[in-house]
Amino acid sequence: MSKLKCLLSIMGCILLTGSACAQQPTIPLSDSNQAYEYRLVTKGIDIPWGMAWLDEKSILVSDRKGELRIIRNGELLSEKIIGLPELRAQGQGGLLDVAVDPNYALNSLIYFSYSSIEGEGEGGHTSVMRAKLKDFKLTEQTVIFAGGLNSTKGQHYGSRLTFDKQGYLYISNGDRGNRDVNPQSLERYAGKIHRIYSDGSIPEDNPFVAQKDALASIYSYGHRNPQGMAMHPVTGDIWTHEHGPKGGDEVNIIQQGANYGWPVISYGVNYSGTSFTELTEKEGMQQPAWYWVPSIAPSGMTFVTSDIYPDWKGKIIVGSLKFAYLVALELDGNKVLSQEVLFPGIGRVRNVKQGADGYLYVATDGSGIFKIVPVSAI
Repeated sequence: MSKLKCLLSIMGCILLTGSACAQQPTIPLSDSNQAYEYRLVTKGIDIPWGMAWLDEKSILVSDRKGELRIIRNGELLSEKIIGLPELRAQGQGGLLDVAVDPNYALNSLIYFSYSSIEGEGEGGHTSVMRAKLKDFKLTEQTVIFAGGLNSTKGQHYGSRLTFDKQGYLYISNGDRGNRDVNPQSLERYAGKIHRIYSDGSIPEDNPFVAQKDALASIYSYGHRNPQGMAMHPVTGDIWTHEHGPKGGDEVNIIQQGANYGWPVISYGVNYSGTSFTELTEKEGMQQPAWYWVPSIAPSGMTFVTSDIYPDWKGKIIVGSLKFAYLVALELDGNKVLSQEVLFPGIGRVRNVKQGADGYLYVATDGSGIFKIVPVSAI
């Protein structure tokens, strides 16, 4: 790293954390920062949790406080979409991820996850609704996934949505702050990746369909709080990342029926610094493809396939809430080889997606939604 880059890294660390760089993961600053810049698309959305493209010019964006908005031709439209269900916008809950149907142009179907107050007990749980979108109005609303018992705890909803090449819908569901029971129990929805058909029915080849006392929608388990999920554009595999406790954020490749170990194995510790497990690996439990110690608080992820970014093509871009930058992960097949920091100071990254127009869009808490463009672009 050059002296200039080192100085920039130190300055960025002080500005973002108010402390010394020893608290920040030692990730090099990417040379490609000089080739690209981020430009503001719009403000006006407090916490832009989910982004999905209706077409090349229109982005559907969820605001966690409970609003569904459209950005068209780079402008945030004033009209808000109506027809949302009642939700629990408290703590980390609210209106969460959004996705459009693979055949949206024909059927106008969208999907969104939210903290629902329906169900047994007080509080809320992660639900997914499907609806038709027409003229800023949702119709034919149907709950296609309801993630179990309510909880008054306000954390760890997970809640990313991703379709694969076969049209299955994957749903990430956090452990809801109950690490000692939920993630390892196949009778509970929390702490899992679920796989369903787009109408909410269960695929016949889901791993636990025939198992007594197991939920048929579960595809993998042992997860803490997965807030990043994307399909590999070549292999079709579903990749996720999830928040660890203090340290131990993970990137995982999701395998059918696999146990990802939380909280039996972990590279993290309690927030107090005490240990809750001595194990980082155990037979029958998956090792992460990558992990961060200390945590970067990852949120949002996307595979870069666009020719707009030759420096990043084939890499995964991950957002960091904690350090307010992006991380580029270099891959060799299913192996993560290295990481680099992109755009330190861009803001608390809630989501990052490659859009239908091939550009990368970065949604930040409070600072706005940005578009990454080549420096030479007009």
